[in-house]
Parts: sequence; C-alpha cells; structure tokens
Amino acid sequence: MTQVQWSASGYTLPQYTFVPPPELADGSVRRYPIVIAGGGLAGLTLACDLASRGVACVLLDEDDTVGVRGASSRGIVYAQKSLEIFARLGIYEQIRAKGVTWSVGRTFDGDREVYSFNRQLASASLQPPFINIQQFYIEAFLVERIQTLGCADLRWRNMVTGVEQRDDHVRLMVETPAGAYELEAQWLIDATGANSPIRDALGLDAHASRSPDRWCITDVRFKKSFPAERWTWIRAPFNDGRAVWQHLMADNVWRVDFQMGQDADPEYVSRPDVAAQRLRAYLGEDLEFEFVWIGPYQYRDHLLDEFKVWRVFFIGDSAHVVSPFGARGGNSGIQDAANLAWKLALVQSGEADERLLDSYHDERRAAAVENLQVARRTARFLASLSPAEKLFRQAVLDLAREHAFARALVDTGRMSVANAYPVSRHLPQGARSVPNLPLPGGQALVDLFKEGTRFTAIAFGEAVVINHPLVKVYHCARDEMEKVWAAELRCVKGSVALLRPDGYLAGVWNTADMAGIYDCLPRARREAR
Repeated sequence: MTQVQWSASGYTLPQYTFVPPPELADGSVRRYPIVIAGGGLAGLTLACDLASRGVACVLLDEDDTVGVRGASSRGIVYAQKSLEIFARLGIYEQIRAKGVTWSVGRTFDGDREVYSFNRQLASASLQPPFINIQQFYIEAFLVERIQTLGCADLRWRNMVTGVEQRDDHVRLMVETPAGAYELEAQWLIDATGANSPIRDALGLDAHASRSPDRWCITDVRFKKSFPAERWTWIRAPFNDGRAVWQHLMADNVWRVDFQMGQDADPEYVSRPDVAAQRLRAYLGEDLEFEFVWIGPYQYRDHLLDEFKVWRVFFIGDSAHVVSPFGARGGNSGIQDAANLAWKLALVQSGEADERLLDSYHDERRAAAVENLQVARRTARFLASLSPAEKLFRQAVLDLAREHAFARALVDTGRMSVANAYPVSRHLPQGARSVPNLPLPGGQALVDLFKEGTRFTAIAFGEAVVINHPLVKVYHCARDEMEKVWAAELRCVKGSVALLRPDGYLAGVWNTADMAGIYDCLPRARREAR
C-alpha cells in the first residue's frame, strides 16, 4: 500500500485501487450482515474495530483515497480516549511516532497569559492526554491495519446513490466506474459525513444551524520554533482583537486558526498574500515560512433525533456535527464507532439479542448533546453577540488576571474527554470511561479487551466466580497495583468492578452481593426469545 507522502510541494495522498465488486460480474444482489457507507475517520474506525473482533463487513467509499484532496488538515487533535481505542486496534504506536504529543495549553488575552493547564498531571492512562496529527494519517493507518486484519471488504469508488428500508434488511443502490449494482445489508451504518445522502434519502431532519462566526485555517511551516503546546488568544493584538489558535502537527506543520470578522469574504481572507500579512503581523516582517494549506470555514452544527432508525445507524458527522472547539468532532466519531462495534459483534455471533443495539442511540446521543452544549458555550464566549455577553466576558477576563476562580470561567474550548453514559436498561449505575491503566508484566487494560468480545470483572482481594459466558475475571492481587486500580475504579477490598468491552465501567459491587452484575450483561438471542 502507498502511504501519505510529504514533499516541499505538499502532501500526496495514497490512492487505492478500484476492484469491480462481484455483483457486477453476475448481476446478483447479495446480502451482507454489516455494510458501512463512508470511509472517513468514523467509518474506518468501525471497520477496523469489527475486523479486530473477527466480524466481517463491507465498506463503501465514493473516493479512492483518505482525507480530502488538497490536504486540508481537518481534525488534528486526538484525545486520550481515542488514543486508547487506537492502542486496542493496533495503530497507536504509528500515531505516537508520527504525531506531536502534548499536554500543556496556554490562554492569552492580549499580550498577557490568563491561565494555563497541564492535563498530564492528573492522567493515569498509558496514553498521553493529546496527540496532534493530520486526520489523513490516522485514516491511512486504519486502512493499512484493516488490510492486515482481513475481514473487511474495502470497496473504493463505490458511491451509495439510493437506500430503501425493508422489514429485515436495507437495500442499497451503488454507482461505480464499472457500472451500477445493488446489495442488501442486515445492518447499515451511515458514516458518510455532515452532508449524508443516506440521511437525506430517509427524510431525516438534522436540525442544522450555522454560526455567523468565520475563521481561516493556515497550515504553515515556520523556520522559527515554538513549544509543542496549545496556544489560544482570546483577543489577539495581531488579529484586530479577535481569537487565534496555534497547534503543532506532524511534519513540523503548524495550524494557526484566525478568527475573521463576521462579514469577511472567504475567498479574500484565504488568499496567500492576505494570509501572509496575518502571519507577519504576528511574528514580524522578516518571518520565513511556507504555506501547506489555507482554507476558510464557518462553524455549523446539527443533531439527529435518532441515531438508530430501524436497521440504519448514524455515526460521526452523519449523526452530529459540533463546532471544533475542544476537538469534540473527530474524537466523538471515533468513540461512536467503538461503542457500536462490540455490540454488533455480540449480536452477529448470537451472544446478544438485537435489543442491545438500541443502547447505541441511548449512550452516544447523550454524549453528542453534551458535546454540543460545551461547544456552543465556547462559541458564545469567543464571539459574544449581545452587550450582556460582552460585558460578562470582559468581567471574567479582568478577574482571571488575579483570581483563580475566574480562570475556570474563561472558555476557549473545553478539551475533549470521554463522555459518561446515563442510567439505562443495561447500565443501572450509568457508566464512565476508565483510563488505560498498567497491568503487571508490561501489559495494559486495553490488552484485556483484545481477545474476544467479553466483559471483564476486576476482583479486588477475593476469589470470584461469575458464571456467564460473556465475562472473564481478572484478579487484582498485587498491593501496588491494587492501590492505583482501586482509586481509578473507586473500589475497596472485596469489591468487583465490571468493565465493558469498550473500556467503560458498568458498575461496582460487593463480592457478597453481585446479583446486579447480571443486569448489566446483554441477554443472549436464544434467551430473549
């Protein structure tokens, strides 16, 4: 396979070979258990997760490459939970080697630093708080891993042109360079992105809205060096008092986002000569640099009412779009895929009833609602619309210079974290993500989830037997390990913690009363009937 290549002229993205599907050879209409439409970040993560569990799928993508032609950086910040997922899937080491690891963020108002944070100080995970890397690298690593694992049929230049929901399957119409064909899916996953044709074909309202706030991305290579930190200006003196973000990515490429006026002309602000003026206003007239990519954008968001509509699931941007404050877009799509993959695997194997799949909507839509609320608050802080909002922001910034309590109110993008899940049928105690803690012998928590799709019961200090085919028991017996694990899982000696296959804590029980554990486990298909 051809990986992403960098040269002085920019990026060359890999090109994957179109292979005529078997349906074109004989005109048949084949049925597949799982079909994924869309080979972006969410769709490829789902295909890789399924393949790692030995579950077959077909992935249809209308293009024959990753990323976006023209090499836009798009998503660049990958948060700890996503990195833990990639560690389980086997591509984390590639990401770490290629990307930029960071944990420190600094926020400025004018020329003065308002506050800073270091996420590493409170981290117990073996993965860092953040790694910055261009999205097309992640997607290329996923394609390579899928090809190694097998199971997934990656069909490039296969564009979905029609969808019909039927009683026990979904019929898809697909266009290719060699002609059109049809196929059927027991389950269809829509990962086609913000402009989903599948969502539109089913007549679903995404409740879209668009912010008047305008920005311009500048991907640039400097000869000047900076710390590998996230720098944010709320009111940058070199950008007419508007906001600016600065991040380092792979290949020593910096992404600098400039907030523009709401009436700014997108074509004008993205001209190289105009972008160069902004950079020189920041770093001086003698600045040496080269552009990698320049592009304007305007924030928008949307949220579907239902993330599962009969036999169609919506993941990533097809289900929800959030403003990119705090890196909640791509990370949320990755986590959608991780939530859905193990549930599909158990249903396909007959070890869980189809009703388990309904929990995908319950959990991931709640996460999307939370992400939207957080991102919208940031947008209003950075682009205050009303006099009252502007007055509040000014008061917060003035107080933050001297008082720690006010710094918590300065909102330049609350960084992405793994969302907790609400109480539900399968989660009587709710659920929260557990960090990738170390295990004796050089292993880690995610290693417990690599062999089969099983729940893991962590027992503290006592022998425990759980008679259920979906549960394996791990005894945390070493004193030094037990202290760390007990603190993170909020356990005491004699407790049992139940972890789901996606690394979420489903609950904690006393060993003398573990009946509630069985309420968190899916019923087998045969039992449900």
